[in-house]
Amino acid sequence: MTHPTPQFSCTRVVIVGNGMVGHRLVENLRVVGPDALSITVVSEENRLAYDRVRLSACVDDDAPDLALATPNSYQAQGVKVAWGRAIAVDRAAKTVTVAGKTETQTLAYDVLVLATGSFPFVPPIPGNDAAGCFVYRTLDDLAALRAAARTARSGAVIGGGLLGLEAAGVLRKLGLETHVVEFAPHLMPAQLDAEGGAQLKRIIADLGIDVHVSKATREVVTDAS
Repeated sequence: MTHPTPQFSCTRVVIVGNGMVGHRLVENLRVVGPDALSITVVSEENRLAYDRVRLSACVDDDAPDLALATPNSYQAQGVKVAWGRAIAVDRAAKTVTVAGKTETQTLAYDVLVLATGSFPFVPPIPGNDAAGCFVYRTLDDLAALRAAARTARSGAVIGGGLLGLEAAGVLRKLGLETHVVEFAPHLMPAQLDAEGGAQLKRIIADLGIDVHVSKATREVVTDAS
């Protein structure tokens, strides 16, 4: 069964966010409307789309190239890039304001797509913004962890879900004594029952990671003195 090619009445498409979803949209739009559309992506990171799913692979020195797009590949497809953070949308004027490192620009659009993705949840506890506290979502986050690990002996991850365990694996690879603190009675409570969580805890412990379940993190203290 074939589907008709969509007919676009717009010419200017602005996509805020250049993660994996935003990039996939660019690919699809280039297929169905390569000549009719003017596409601009807004990228807050200083690099274009990459495979976040394989982020932990970059902890090794022989890290793979995770890039899904490059400035040259986008240029070859006629896709423009606005580097910076979208800070305002004027729906009446159909414009987006993008604040870059050195300048602010205004982009006009016919269709605006918000593909900003998720953001890490940081527990609202005292000390959550102290030096040595990190989130784990981007290549820049991973680089910050690697830099901090050079002068650290131990690390703790708040949250024993899938991403928390992945972050704990990174800390262990970096040579740190690693702890996972989970509020629920077992690991990965959204995916596993108690029996599965208990088995996973044994597997994680065999990797040299200390697991603390049924523990509520109340505060981050950076100086015990």
